[in-house]
Amino acid sequence: MVPISNSTDTPIIIGTETEYGISIKNAVERDPVAASTLVVNVYKDSNLKKITWDYQQETPFVDARGFISGSENQKPDEDENTIVNDVLFNGGRYYVDHAHPEYCTPECTNARDVVTYEKAGDLILHLSCMAAEKLLPAEQEVLIYKNNTDYKGHSYGGHENYLMSRQVEFDDIVQGMIPFFVTRQIITGAGKVGSENGSEPAEFQITQRADFFETEVGLSTMVARPIINTRDEPHADEKAYRRFHVIVGDSNMSEFSIYLKVGITAIVLKLIEKGVVGDQFNLVKPVSQNQIVSRDLTCKRNVLLEDGRRLTPIEIQRLYLDLAHKHLQPHEITSVMEDVMAKWEFVLDQLETDPMSLDQYLDWVIKKRVIDAFIERHNLDWLDSRVRMVDLQYHDIRPDKGLYARLKKNGRVHQIVDHAEVVRAITDPPTDTRAFFRGSCLQKFPEYIRSASWNSMVFCTDGSSLDKILMDRPHFGTKEVVGDLLKNCAASELVEAVLSSNANKE
Repeated sequence: MVPISNSTDTPIIIGTETEYGISIKNAVERDPVAASTLVVNVYKDSNLKKITWDYQQETPFVDARGFISGSENQKPDEDENTIVNDVLFNGGRYYVDHAHPEYCTPECTNARDVVTYEKAGDLILHLSCMAAEKLLPAEQEVLIYKNNTDYKGHSYGGHENYLMSRQVEFDDIVQGMIPFFVTRQIITGAGKVGSENGSEPAEFQITQRADFFETEVGLSTMVARPIINTRDEPHADEKAYRRFHVIVGDSNMSEFSIYLKVGITAIVLKLIEKGVVGDQFNLVKPVSQNQIVSRDLTCKRNVLLEDGRRLTPIEIQRLYLDLAHKHLQPHEITSVMEDVMAKWEFVLDQLETDPMSLDQYLDWVIKKRVIDAFIERHNLDWLDSRVRMVDLQYHDIRPDKGLYARLKKNGRVHQIVDHAEVVRAITDPPTDTRAFFRGSCLQKFPEYIRSASWNSMVFCTDGSSLDKILMDRPHFGTKEVVGDLLKNCAASELVEAVLSSNANKE
């Protein structure tokens, strides 16, 4: 496949992974694994039921610090693979991850597309629930929550992924991103009633995840969670690219929060690639300060830097924004990036003046406003169990039951994308990444595809031999490059053309 441009800059490629909370109302026994398997498997299109996920390309135990941790990844057998995995027409993935249904967006080139495809995931989960309930007793109902805790000591993630140049030293990423993540939560937090994991008590805090992070850097995503995850699994050409896997953020309902979360993070990573973010923001004890920031609803409590300065999270975020204005050249700033930077500045200005003025924009502020009104209306205190139920209901993905969904329906929250775009994104892949090739092939040639993964597809066009097409550059395989091939070729012709093209480039 031919690249769209000959630029040496690493293109922006972004994707998110959301693990959803799940339960079945009125079920005799609580079995989230069975519930997750049900909703994932029932959604699978009949034409795709025999297509498996290719685990050969996955290396979850490779550590960016230069070693392998843990043992060989446990791969499901073929029957289990088809039940717990669903490769989607939109180029994304939908599967069972431990005790959760997980949706991964296709690869996107900008923050706006990420919002569109992440919200498409919420709709896919809702459609799955409705289909699953037809198979359950009449009194049972599938409940799905896009949140990060079950309030029983278990936290599950809303992860982000960013393509970076392999030439960037991982230590530079660690140094530049820890202060950014600790302070980013004032924009991206989903809000949380109470505290967990033996942390300091709180009535309400900015983020759902801060209580569960216990170290600065590490590979684990489930115990001793690190602010910086070291998983080195690029799903691309490992000599050219690094996939920076982010586990420290919350799952967001607010489109605005999702938009800024991935938008500003991609910008800061670009600044790190440029070498303009050094040690000037290094924090003293960032893990404990991460929890302190989460509990300060004014966003103005100082954090301590290693050089002795005391700055507010707002001030630190402004310094990152200032670096973007100073070092990003006009030709590097897309229209979406320009909009992200403008909204970044707007939010920081409002946080400085009055955080609650952002009650149509940021999840934690929207939720706080809703809960404040509920407490006042019913004369409750923060320890009342009904308050925590309101917190949970905010994340209910049902359009008629979820509190965020109802606010959106009533025009009470700011939207980034149109609902029609989100509906289309359930089936239409992005046109400007390799997701276009993956999704389009699934739609046109499902009977000839044996397996798929982020960076490969295996075809069987003659009934016996297998042909693997490697897609090790996420910004190839676009509509511009392969659209005509997909439109005009039969499956065997497509495979032959792509394999021949790839061979000529070796």
